[in-house]
Amino acid sequence: MTRNELDAAGIHDPALRADYLRCRQLNARHGRTYFLATRLLPAARRPAVHALYGFARWADDIVDDLERSAGPAPREARLDRLADELSRALRTGRGHEPVVRALAHTAATYRIDHRHFTDFMASMRSDLTVTDYPTFAHLRHYMHGSAAVIGLQMLPVLGHVVPREAAEPHAAALGVAFQLTNFLRDVGEDLDRGRIYLPADLLTAHGVDRARLRWSRRTGRHDHRITAALRDFAALTRGYYRRALPGIPMLDPVARPCIRTAYVLYGGIVTAVERDGYAVLHRRSAVRRRVRAAVALDGLVRVGAARLLAARTARTGAPGRPLPAEEAA
Repeated sequence: MTRNELDAAGIHDPALRADYLRCRQLNARHGRTYFLATRLLPAARRPAVHALYGFARWADDIVDDLERSAGPAPREARLDRLADELSRALRTGRGHEPVVRALAHTAATYRIDHRHFTDFMASMRSDLTVTDYPTFAHLRHYMHGSAAVIGLQMLPVLGHVVPREAAEPHAAALGVAFQLTNFLRDVGEDLDRGRIYLPADLLTAHGVDRARLRWSRRTGRHDHRITAALRDFAALTRGYYRRALPGIPMLDPVARPCIRTAYVLYGGIVTAVERDGYAVLHRRSAVRRRVRAAVALDGLVRVGAARLLAARTARTGAPGRPLPAEEAA
């Protein structure tokens, strides 16, 4: 199937095929929900999504390297080298790292704005020294580079049936919704790394601070004030899902099942956190397997319908159209 994807994408150079395969492996290993949704895309578009994910994962792993005895300097040096190689690869198509070469090829193929990668690297660099955010406005600035631009990078790959500037705000909102979901799910793990992504003003409003979070993490005990803060953060996260939803019917019909599946599964993580009583400091909440299977099956049915529509459109020449948001969802 991997060869079929690369063939469909017109990627025939053996070295470049190996680069894309490396990205696909990273997606399969680390992005379980994301990888499942990617399988619903037309084969020709999957390698590009793997390249975008693979690069983001590569940079994120540098930042989250837990070998911190020497401080942030070694990781900063690695990020600097990656940024230099990325800049060179985007200009020339050449680089040493497989994920960088695949990303540069994807960026050229889909004409992705290079500023999105620059903004992403800026947010990755801030993770080396910034450990908390005083307000949601500060967090939102960080998320522009770490999450919103991921949605903007994806948009040309997915395709759209409206002008790009109309679809971009919704694509950016979906990237932010996904990252907020990760922040909610991973509060305990991030705390172990010394980071708190819940804004300080939200925590303070409920009488919560870093010390109280550490106490709960260490003792396994619950605190109604922490639960209230997490409930507010979950509500904020759902607000971004609502902002993103109108963007799904703006996508190419064959891409909608993929994004809808990711939308439902990531939103399901928020539901799982709520179901588990906001116990994210003590365990990792996950969407139940039977739910994942049902969502995936629904996605496959929608893929079949979208491909039939695409074939009919190809015969008649009628363009795709946006659907009402409720129909797309």
